[in-house]
Amino acid sequence: MKHSFLVAASSLALLAACTSPKENEPSVSFAQYVNPMIGTDFTGNTYPGAQLPFGSVQLSPDNGLPGWDRIAGYFYPDTTIAGFSHTHLSGTGAGDLYDILFMPVTRPYKEAEAPLGIYSTFSHNDEMASAGYYRVLLQDYNINVELTATERCGIQRYTFPKAESSVFLNLKKAMNWDFTLDSYIEVVDSCTIRGYRISQGWSPKQHVYFQTRFSRPFDNCTIDKTDITLKDKGKIGTAYVARFDFNTEKDEEILVTTGISGVSMEGAALNLKTEAPKDDFDYYYAKAVENWNNQLGKIEIEGGTTDQKTVFYTALYHSMLAPTLYNDVDGSYMGADREIHKAEGWNNYSTFSLWDTYRASHPLFTYMHPERVNDMVKGFIKFYEESGALPLWNLYGWETDMMIGYHAVPVVVDAYLKGIGDFDAEKALEACVATANRDEYHGIGEYKKLGYVPAYSDKALWKSWSMSKTMEYAYDDYCIARMAEKMGKKDIADEFYKRSQNYRNVYNPESTFMQPRDEKGNFAKDFKAEVYTEDICESNGWQYLCSVQHDVEGLISLVGGKDRFVQKLDSMFTYVPGADEELPIFSTGMIGQYAHGNEPSHHVIYLYNKVGQPWKTQKYAAQVMHELYTNTPDGLCGNEDCGQMSSWYVFSAMGFYPVDPVSGEYEIGTPLFPKMKMNLSNGKSFTVLASNVSKDNIYIQSVKVNGKPYDKSYITHDLIMSGATVEFEMGNQPGPVWYN
Repeated sequence: MKHSFLVAASSLALLAACTSPKENEPSVSFAQYVNPMIGTDFTGNTYPGAQLPFGSVQLSPDNGLPGWDRIAGYFYPDTTIAGFSHTHLSGTGAGDLYDILFMPVTRPYKEAEAPLGIYSTFSHNDEMASAGYYRVLLQDYNINVELTATERCGIQRYTFPKAESSVFLNLKKAMNWDFTLDSYIEVVDSCTIRGYRISQGWSPKQHVYFQTRFSRPFDNCTIDKTDITLKDKGKIGTAYVARFDFNTEKDEEILVTTGISGVSMEGAALNLKTEAPKDDFDYYYAKAVENWNNQLGKIEIEGGTTDQKTVFYTALYHSMLAPTLYNDVDGSYMGADREIHKAEGWNNYSTFSLWDTYRASHPLFTYMHPERVNDMVKGFIKFYEESGALPLWNLYGWETDMMIGYHAVPVVVDAYLKGIGDFDAEKALEACVATANRDEYHGIGEYKKLGYVPAYSDKALWKSWSMSKTMEYAYDDYCIARMAEKMGKKDIADEFYKRSQNYRNVYNPESTFMQPRDEKGNFAKDFKAEVYTEDICESNGWQYLCSVQHDVEGLISLVGGKDRFVQKLDSMFTYVPGADEELPIFSTGMIGQYAHGNEPSHHVIYLYNKVGQPWKTQKYAAQVMHELYTNTPDGLCGNEDCGQMSSWYVFSAMGFYPVDPVSGEYEIGTPLFPKMKMNLSNGKSFTVLASNVSKDNIYIQSVKVNGKPYDKSYITHDLIMSGATVEFEMGNQPGPVWYN
């Protein structure tokens, strides 16, 4: 890893010290350990700005330049800032949003050629980020910028020098996949403006409405308008850029407070009035810290180094940046049918990276945020009613059709099997079945007919990721079967249990790998498991071999038994890519052919438990936690992917992981801390003890639950919810197999 970084948390600690804890609130400042700079370098693609848990506002600096490294708007090695926008994506690899961009300057200001435009240089020495807060000095103008947020509002505090100063609002600027289709700015009064930005990117047509209040009247306002034209369509809209002028005194503070909405300017005004009615930056900052501290305090860690605590609580923080709230304070939201709906007694969410997050993020929510899980499932059902299917990758109410599977299903099923919420189970199952039976969608029709998605020999018919689609569909089908079985719907359960075995149809016993096959049943010729092909989604044959979370025993049998499966796993972790082999951008965090930087590998470490060699699970889990997650800007080895990368770490650091997210079982790995306590929604606490754990003592010697010897390789959901205490005795050498 390249950079070291020390969290500048002095102001956060001071604020926490000056705020008296209320009843039922944590007395410890867990938020002080959050370092939002983790993941802003290398491939993490995170942003360092201010946000509340699951907030619709992600107010963060933009470096002003496009590129893969700047997908989240900010890249740690950069030295420029071109503004502060209110919407961002956390580590998705998709360059969209960056809406409602403000930039303070003094005149004359610096402006470069497009795409950078108006900008300032900055230094990390004059920058800090913490939970709910960001600060930077714009060096070229000597303007100190501070950011904080409510759920639907961004609050900026600019501290100016004595100067002729201005604040730009640029609705024209777009980066990466984003493109402005239309925009509008209207002056309401000398302190208030409103408008909207409509854009196209990953989201087909995203609407962001806003209302902004300045803490003092601007002296002058200039609004520039330019036509937005396309060669084939002519004028399609108008790009607005506004400049608000102020004659400022030395150290004069001006607050810029913005409410946003996906519904209307009136909705944005209501959000602003409700959540941020006064010009008091410190008040909202304190509330943001309080909110984060309460959420982070649901898991209490004792012991470990400061760096370890920082990595853990930053991972927990990252797990709560998405999905994002997607309704106004009155419940109004833009539905998938492009009509305005109202969430009555629940909250609607968007930004669902489900191919990634069904694996660990959503299972983590069932313990940390069960009330939000209930709302998310209700939102899924509404999305189905509005569009005819559950979401795949929902962004600002739109289906992006990115990635594969129908992974809203395991989220729904996990919630149902755990008894979470009051959503309509009958309608939820209907939605799952309907989504799984769209014959025209991504090869589902062929999958149902042939038992796999074919890699067509006719290139005119061929579509990408055929083999991976088969594997992902099979898992989701299993989830549907589990739900149907519990609901007493035997016909549905039988159908989907049968479909869940379709993964077997892409297993080639000659190569001993899952392998693409054409419509005639022929396996792909010249197949090499280490080669990345377009029939395998963001992975290779090694990494997708084990994507059978629902039937590990069946997979072991298919490969040739436990001994042969151990050989395959050992080869996966030791078969190192050649020095001259150019890996794709998503293959990072490599241990042999295991790629921790991308999601298909995430559960594989824990499969050694299933073949009686848990010490290897412990070895590799510890290696990943210690080496691939660090308190540095490049401290994430792959795209954060809306919290999945971090959720893997949170679970693993607690000592267990959901191999099959709907099973209610969590395979035991190796704990990172001497004591972990998870404070549950039922008022109980689940505790993990490992008093002698260390960087060397990573191997489990014995396991006790509630003081009695334990004989399983996993713990269960019911055990967690009972408020049990799991105790590990650790050592520096592999211990005995403690389970049957």
